[in-house]
Amino acid sequence: MITETAPAKINLYLHVGPVRADGLHELASLFVFAEDGDRVSAAPAAGLSLEVTGPFAAALDALPAADNLVMRAAARLREAGGVAAGAALTLEKNLPIAAGIGGGSADAAAALRALARLWTLDIDEAALARLAFALGADIPACLAGTPVNVGGAGERMTAGPALPPLWVCLVNPGVETPTGPIFRAFDAAHPAPPEPVFAAIPSSPPPSSAPRAYAPLKEALAGARNDLQPFAVEGAPVIAEVLDLLDAAQGAFCARMSGSGATCFALFEAEDAARRAARDARSRGWWAMASRLRTG
Repeated sequence: MITETAPAKINLYLHVGPVRADGLHELASLFVFAEDGDRVSAAPAAGLSLEVTGPFAAALDALPAADNLVMRAAARLREAGGVAAGAALTLEKNLPIAAGIGGGSADAAAALRALARLWTLDIDEAALARLAFALGADIPACLAGTPVNVGGAGERMTAGPALPPLWVCLVNPGVETPTGPIFRAFDAAHPAPPEPVFAAIPSSPPPSSAPRAYAPLKEALAGARNDLQPFAVEGAPVIAEVLDLLDAAQGAFCARMSGSGATCFALFEAEDAARRAARDARSRGWWAMASRLRTG
């Protein structure tokens, strides 16, 4: 059996631009990934099957297995690779559903990585990324799972900056923030937005001098934003409460929403501060996770 982690994806910022001819928005974002998240396992089998386990498995009960992104990714890769074998797939769903942290996209990327290994496919990164983009705009960035600058609608990627050691606290208050209505609200408020610009996030110095890297990182992130956050907060005011909690947490910086929400995050230099913030959030009945970031 081969197992791959499907790490939580975090938009450290999300700048939204105009709608393209294909109906998608131009974006500029820096994706980073937690060490923790969902897990996808693949074992040899004659056909393709999917079992969903974990604390958020019940949220997917109504979704036919064939419609799950993991199964769709498996079927697409099997066809593209001319593979006769199958796979018994297990998705351990530890992250909230439709939460702005790339759960489904990360799951699909993990399935592609696991199955490419299981089926010993000779497929290069570019071809795998093209296949991934056909399944979802965020999936190519999730394939690598390291900091990546994402442009276009998700198809343009460059390696992101190396970051100093960081911990993240993720908090989701359990409300739905459907992506479509939030983008439509953005479009109504910004009928002619400018082209999105990437934030100038500096690469950190070597680990021996990492403490000096936090100040320029904090300054750069303070000048960035999530353009969808105000519209998510308007529809779900509890998100503002989550952001207030994270912003007030000891040692926290860059408290903002990820993606189209409703998950919010804050960054920390120290593990104990991130874990304390997660405990405080859970005491309010919210889902929370503290994790180290994959910083490069």
